[in-house]
Amino acid sequence: MPINIQAFLDWGLSLLPILVVLVLMLHFRWGGARAGAVGWTAALLVAALHFGAGWQLLAYAQLKGLLLTGFVLYIIWAALVLYRVTDEAGALTTIGARLPHLTPDRGLQALLLGWVFGAFLQGVSGFGVPVAVVAPLLVGLGFPPPTAVIIASVGHSWAVTFGSLGSSFYALIGATGRSGEELAPWSAAMLGLCCMACGLGTVWAAGGKRALRRGWPALLLIGLTMAGAQFLAVVNGLWSLGGMVAGLAGLAVGVGWARMTRARPAEGSPPRDTASAPPTMSLGWALFPYALLILIVLTAQLVPPLHDVLNRIVIRVEFPPLTTAQGWTTPGGPGRTISLLGHAGALLLYAALITYALFHHQGRYTPGAAGRIARAVVQKGTNSSLGIATMVGMAMSMEHAGMTHRLADGLARAAGPVFPLVSPFIGALGAFMTGSNTNSNVVFGSMQQHVATLIGASPLVILAAQTAGGAIGSLFAPAKIIVGCSTVDLGGQEGPVLRASLRYGLAIIAAVALVTGAAVYGGGP
Repeated sequence: MPINIQAFLDWGLSLLPILVVLVLMLHFRWGGARAGAVGWTAALLVAALHFGAGWQLLAYAQLKGLLLTGFVLYIIWAALVLYRVTDEAGALTTIGARLPHLTPDRGLQALLLGWVFGAFLQGVSGFGVPVAVVAPLLVGLGFPPPTAVIIASVGHSWAVTFGSLGSSFYALIGATGRSGEELAPWSAAMLGLCCMACGLGTVWAAGGKRALRRGWPALLLIGLTMAGAQFLAVVNGLWSLGGMVAGLAGLAVGVGWARMTRARPAEGSPPRDTASAPPTMSLGWALFPYALLILIVLTAQLVPPLHDVLNRIVIRVEFPPLTTAQGWTTPGGPGRTISLLGHAGALLLYAALITYALFHHQGRYTPGAAGRIARAVVQKGTNSSLGIATMVGMAMSMEHAGMTHRLADGLARAAGPVFPLVSPFIGALGAFMTGSNTNSNVVFGSMQQHVATLIGASPLVILAAQTAGGAIGSLFAPAKIIVGCSTVDLGGQEGPVLRASLRYGLAIIAAVALVTGAAVYGGGP
């Protein structure tokens, strides 16, 4: 009995930092940065006072966390720079304005904007941008504001893991220590399922059964195209381009389908917004920055001499083995290596600088554009960065003190063979409480891997379920819902939108859970 009591106490204290974050964010409505800081502090105190983590071990854990934070934030800040450079020139306005006029059909408009264009925006930026950009466009076409936010939220979520230039996927690599080559196939397969499910949810939100009967051929064709394009990209090592390539492929097929099937409006279709000014940029120029980015990434990865030159300057720190007073040992080895010139963030910056220089030469920026771009990047990136830094610090402290292992052991004993059905909901919980699939992968990735090992399930399948659940869970994260509602004058009315989004999200995650269980029980890798 004393052993059981001690094990229960260890498990409860290991869970405490996560519970602190959950309570602060869900009950007290704190932001991720503030709640993460308190959770981080709780993790440090529990690790030191109960699990015997000395100051040296905790210091090394924070240094490892700093490297992982820098690795992820390099992508996030560079992606924000590219987004602001293109948006300031009017490129995104052009893309968003061209798509609705391709078809009068309500369901297809929802698919093109909420599902395809939203996924493309997630691929190149993320951080709530797809919801903030797409929801007002849908309202302008006559969709009710709550429906517009739901469509925008559901439509883009499948592209989150390989969106934002792969920041969530890189976080999963860093948190688990596994290679991207191992993780990519199963993750892409799970997210391909999510792609189809999100498309289905988008059409249903737009017009129910009637829209689905009319739109299922486009849904099937575009969905298979986007899921297939993402799968091919990431299994060939293009993790930072998966979401963007999928979005571009979807745009190409969706535009072609809309032109080929252009016909009279379906019954109940919303009126067009004819009052908006026509875009001043051609669609080709609007897509140029992203074609340039693809070219840069492919060249950097596929031309060996250039690849070697770009990766000569790296930040690399070797860590000694670290052991707590209770005997939990973290093996020695290098922390997260950061290539200063060859990192995905660096490639993003190259594309952003070339794009800015070209658009500036064409006179597409008004006076003060550089300052506006810089201020917008700092404003948008600061809170996200603080939230990620604190969550990484908490996760690393728990990992090095053995707290993550104890959590995993407790979950494995409690859930046993049904844990694969629970796994994607854990990923969704992390995204819901932090507003970020990246944070969810950092906080729960290592724990999910431990549980998979303990119950004899495939870690690759379980980690794919973790990141797929986190991607879909982000669609009903309060932070994203608030952003979407604020852009369509629904401030203070977030509750009904959140409840509706939650229904769509949980249905999709349940489907992921069933597929995860089938893959594990059917003998995954």
